[in-house]
Amino acid sequence: MAPQNDDASKYFERASHMRGLGRKLIWLSCAAALSLPLSIFPAQAQQPEPQQAPLVGPMARIAAQGVFNTHCASCHQNVKASADQNDARLKSAPSTETLGQLSPEAIYAALTNGAMVQQAHGLSNDEKRYVAEFFGGRPLGSADAGDAKNMTNHCSANPAMREPSAGAAWNGWGNGLSNTRFQPAKNAGLSAAQVPRLKLKWAFGLPGGGETYGQPSVVAARIFFGDYNSFVYSLDAVTGCVYWSVRADAQVRTAIVVGRVKGTGHARYAAYFGDKKANIYAVDARTGELLWKVNVEPRLLAHITGATVLYRGRLYVGVAGSEEITSSDPHYPCCTYRGSLSALDANTGKLIWKSYTIPEEPKPTKKNSLGTQLWAPAGASLWSAPTIDPRRHAVYVTTGNAFTEPAAKTSDAIMAFDLATGKVLWSYQALENDASPAGCNGNGPKGEQCPENVGPDWDFANSPILRTLPNGKRILVAAHKGGGVVAVDPDRHGTLVWTANLAEPNAGAAIQVMWGGAADAQNVYYPLKSGGVAALNLADGKRVWLAPLEPSAASPGPGGRLRRGQDAAATAIPGVIFSGGWDGVLHALSTADGHALWEYNTAHEYTTVNGVAAKGGSMGAPGPVVVGGMLYVGSGYVGTGNGMPGNVLLAFSAE
Repeated sequence: MAPQNDDASKYFERASHMRGLGRKLIWLSCAAALSLPLSIFPAQAQQPEPQQAPLVGPMARIAAQGVFNTHCASCHQNVKASADQNDARLKSAPSTETLGQLSPEAIYAALTNGAMVQQAHGLSNDEKRYVAEFFGGRPLGSADAGDAKNMTNHCSANPAMREPSAGAAWNGWGNGLSNTRFQPAKNAGLSAAQVPRLKLKWAFGLPGGGETYGQPSVVAARIFFGDYNSFVYSLDAVTGCVYWSVRADAQVRTAIVVGRVKGTGHARYAAYFGDKKANIYAVDARTGELLWKVNVEPRLLAHITGATVLYRGRLYVGVAGSEEITSSDPHYPCCTYRGSLSALDANTGKLIWKSYTIPEEPKPTKKNSLGTQLWAPAGASLWSAPTIDPRRHAVYVTTGNAFTEPAAKTSDAIMAFDLATGKVLWSYQALENDASPAGCNGNGPKGEQCPENVGPDWDFANSPILRTLPNGKRILVAAHKGGGVVAVDPDRHGTLVWTANLAEPNAGAAIQVMWGGAADAQNVYYPLKSGGVAALNLADGKRVWLAPLEPSAASPGPGGRLRRGQDAAATAIPGVIFSGGWDGVLHALSTADGHALWEYNTAHEYTTVNGVAAKGGSMGAPGPVVVGGMLYVGSGYVGTGNGMPGNVLLAFSAE
């Protein structure tokens, strides 16, 4: 599984028509790196020419990544040598890590008015753009377009921030250390009876955004969120006026956590977040001033996709990797990436400890027919926010699939680490033998990298939920992509308590659960990719109800097909569960029996408070948040399902 679960290999069968373009583009990027030193990349880039409906999301990534596997990985390798290690070209070819540090503007400039003009002759502007954005990690031109200084709704004043824990808030991904995604009545300020009266209050447009990546955090009456355009914004939670923006090196899809910081001059509170180049940032929550920045995994295909978690002066950071997308290249020495969890000093960014989800270091296994050395074990990425258990002094994570065979015992698993040292305390594997590298699923030709028995790629994309049952016992619950839900006992070293299956009959390897559910004191609620929401009893895993949700005909997909499925993370308040779908519709259902309370189709154009043209689209990974009588949600997500782009943050309140 790849960043935001958007592994380009997952799209190859759907986008075979892009392969020819991909070969042309990636050959070009290889040629650029092979023939030129890094010093040729100019600091300033020519602005891109006007385009006609450029690709976004996975299709753009396919165009740039598709044949990187077969033409460039052997030149731009990471840390292990391939069969071509003695090729003189490799000594001058920048690694993928080095290319990944360049801005898209610098790469684009080399292709348009720099030393690569001759090699780029005949390429369209869009083709150049795809290469630049792949390596640069963010949309071309977003460095200027997304800046809040260009907006029309600056807040008239920027008062001192109050203590983040003093009032109603939704801080981080799961609204607390337990990742329940539940907002109590006092902080919600919104009852089940009021939900049917929710009306749009304001909309905020995201400049240059093709997807609304970040889930908003609401702290001290301020909204903090990151986006596709690589910017992080701070807004007034009531009016949507903008306090500040700060640009990261790459796209920001993590929720943001805010907390007290020390030893950084005037800053009292910091906002912490990660980007798709595996950088972690701390900025002054009031002003946006950078306090510190560190890179926790310097590899091109390493990403921070799950939110960081702040606890007692430490920041806990999980890292995901997409090395598996290079595995189909027979020249690439796949695979050596392992998921990791790090603890950083929240005041300085200093690394306290780093532990890998696969404790065993990769070792040479065999050579393929070209003589390329292959490696194992690899995989077990961390795609979601960690969960903190102060009682057990533990941090829990869920892991991704394996890249190599045999699959590591800690892939597709729930793992526990010691908060102080990072030592692995225990692990429960929900799905064995899920080795599923790129190009191995489907009906196409299989490469030598493919396992004898290819796994279904049913890794965990959601955080484990920690809940205390009415009888006082505790439970840790998570669902993998295949629809399998597991509950383990955190007080008995992860002993299995119950399992449940939310997959449809005869579903095969179809994906069913993605970004996760929400839990109140009685039930856990999971949105389903087949369309609907299911409630399971926390005590025994039995299904309480299943509410099918038919897709809206107002926003059909390619070929007029309806956009079915609920992928976005669910959110709960007393009596209500919220779920967003690929059709752009946000639903509010009763937690008692799943009947509909309210719905709103976000997939249309908006007049925004900041003067940016905006529209809604599909609702993917980030879920809504409810704070102080208001509901906030982003709309626009391409993801893995060819969803509708969009670039808007919406705020609702009850009339």
